[in-house]
Amino acid sequence: MDILTIIGLLVGFAAIIGGNILEGGHTSSLVQLTAFLIVGGGTIGAVMVQTPIPVFIRGLKMFIWIFMPPKIEQKTAVEKIVGWSNIARKEGLLGLESLVESETDAFAKKGLQLLVDGSEPEVIRNILEVEIGVKEHFDIQAAKMFEGMGGYSPTIGIIGAVMGLIHVMNNLADPSKLGAGIAVAFVATIYGVGLANLIFLPVANKLKALIHDQAQFREMVVEGVISIAEGENPRNIETKLDGYLQ
Repeated sequence: MDILTIIGLLVGFAAIIGGNILEGGHTSSLVQLTAFLIVGGGTIGAVMVQTPIPVFIRGLKMFIWIFMPPKIEQKTAVEKIVGWSNIARKEGLLGLESLVESETDAFAKKGLQLLVDGSEPEVIRNILEVEIGVKEHFDIQAAKMFEGMGGYSPTIGIIGAVMGLIHVMNNLADPSKLGAGIAVAFVATIYGVGLANLIFLPVANKLKALIHDQAQFREMVVEGVISIAEGENPRNIETKLDGYLQ
């Protein structure tokens, strides 16, 4: 659980709501279903237009990462790769064959299989780096979906504000309807800017950081596998991979 995300959301919303109360405002005045439908629905609709279906689905699945980021056990992975290098040094690359099926990480499993198959180091690097690049690009596109939402929501909020003012102008003769129209106008702007800067853009940036960490982890695995293929000393491999540890 990423406790910093939860604390950040609580602090952000508490600051806005608390500031409103200190100024003498009422919390209920910030709750406008019409404004929320305009901003929320408009933003989601706009991002659905710009996003391919696979990327949109991937983005929805990745959203949970901001609360429960995928675990990256770098130290454990280094120890495992060094163990592989010791086995390869004593028994040869075919000695790793029994470990392929038991490997749970799909990327590491592919690297291990390439080792067992006797592929050349450069071939192994090319195959694995292609997978890293494609995976990273796809996930970055999914993260940019939230970046797009952060760009659209303030504009949709302005549309909601204009709609509210139009409603006010159409009902100048009926003072009882003016308050509701003005409320929707201003609250829609708050929703648009607030959602962009408190949720959508921070989510996009956090997802990008997590994607970068995953790509770096896979690069570490590649370096380890290549080092084994080149017959490097296990101690030298460990020293090299320790540079990736954070």
